Amino acid sequence: MPASELLFERLAVALALGLLIGAERGWKARDLSEGQRVAGVRTFTVIGFLGGLGAVLSVQTGPLMLAAVLLAVAGLLGVNQYITLDRGSDVGSTTLVAALATFALGALAGFGELAVAGAGAVVLTAVLGVKQELHRFLQRIEARELHAAIELLAISVVLLPILPNEHYGPFGAINPYQLWWMVVLIAALSFLGYATIKIVGVKRGVLLTGLMGGLASSTATAINLARLAKASGERAAQPLLGAGVVAAVATMYPRVAVIAGVLVPDLLARLAWPLALATGVTLTSVAWRWRQRTEITDPDALQPHNPFELKMALQFGVLLSAIMLGARALKAWAGDTGIYLLAAVSGLSDVDAIVLSLGSLWQDGEIGQQVATLGIVIAVVANTLVKPVLVAVVGAPRMALAMTGPLLAAGAAAVVGVFVPGWLGIG
Repeated sequence: MPASELLFERLAVALALGLLIGAERGWKARDLSEGQRVAGVRTFTVIGFLGGLGAVLSVQTGPLMLAAVLLAVAGLLGVNQYITLDRGSDVGSTTLVAALATFALGALAGFGELAVAGAGAVVLTAVLGVKQELHRFLQRIEARELHAAIELLAISVVLLPILPNEHYGPFGAINPYQLWWMVVLIAALSFLGYATIKIVGVKRGVLLTGLMGGLASSTATAINLARLAKASGERAAQPLLGAGVVAAVATMYPRVAVIAGVLVPDLLARLAWPLALATGVTLTSVAWRWRQRTEITDPDALQPHNPFELKMALQFGVLLSAIMLGARALKAWAGDTGIYLLAAVSGLSDVDAIVLSLGSLWQDGEIGQQVATLGIVIAVVANTLVKPVLVAVVGAPRMALAMTGPLLAAGAAAVVGVFVPGWLGIG
């Protein structure tokens, strides 16, 4: 492309992004008189163009040119806002800051980063256009939820990149980067489960709550529902509460698929049949029970109260480290049999850790794909079948009895699913 056409293209994008942002700002200020506006659609369009023009000129004359244009634009905007405020108008600083951002995006376009500049303009326009929605969101969010989001960002964006991606310890079992990346993945899924329940609301039904709660923890959901059954004393509602646990387990299977798919996509193909069949059985049971639903006295008891706890994340990291070390040790001492034994035992308490551990072992070439697949299925089945036991121990035997049949069928379906690819000649 000739140099002149290239310059025209860059300046056109700078002009267009200024027009886009200016249209949003102008629409927001459409009811104000001329003297009350800091900048409108024409001003923003010119600011975007000036950013692009300043960048183009700075390539030929040096970076001081762009700095000079920026200072001139900022100075004029500042004077304009001072005059507007002096007239008694209540004008916020959002438009002024948006104008400076428009100049920067225009400069980015002038330097040839057209896609980034265009995307930035669209995102900026979207953010500027949802003022009321953002304010309502901030009014609804609680302090613990904000702190949880910050902690989640801290362990992922801040801590994760600086961890070494090397193997340490006995059997080379501990990789700090991979280990913490897995912790972040589980914490993010749990936070998503909390947010989903918060948005959907527990009063829409126990079964729906079970489906959403399974995103965070099917075991925690089972215990919470069992406690509710025991405390309420509503015998007629216990089968429905049991179906809520089955719904949580139904969500657990896709959760395992997501974890395996993110960590080792090739392993997901082998897990698809077991997880899909188990999901189908549990969802069928949930759908059948849905028509027999009854009201729950205290649905707010099902609302999780901790979106994310750093202490829990650290505990999961310790558990995952122990399982990864144990998996490699048992593999060295007892071969594949040791892997299956560890999967069964660890699956009783937590299925995520063993999925991540076996996926990592397979990815490192220390176990075969069949061993990893069967080990994960064993953990999933163990985690499924322990739910009625937990519910009975908490004190809701009628509820445990109602969920035993569907979960036994789901466990059997998962085991059958391991052999389906071989029967169909696709394994």
